[in-house]
Amino acid sequence: MEVTKTSKHQATVPAEVRAALGLRAGDAIEWVVGDDGVARVRKASRIDWAWMKLSEESFAEDWLSPEDEEAWRDL
Repeated sequence: MEVTKTSKHQATVPAEVRAALGLRAGDAIEWVVGDDGVARVRKASRIDWAWMKLSEESFAEDWLSPEDEEAWRDL
């Protein structure tokens, strides 16, 4: 299945994928990119979502510093 990304980097999850993963409105999904460059999507569990939010808050100061922004600018 192919979808088009919008200018805001958004894409619609196809109905077949939503059905296969049992996705409903408000569910979180997780993208995993393998060493082979293939991206896979899965329904994120509540534990995954909680861990992501906790990590985001815990490491935000380290991850979002001006030094990091400068280091990643050209990538």
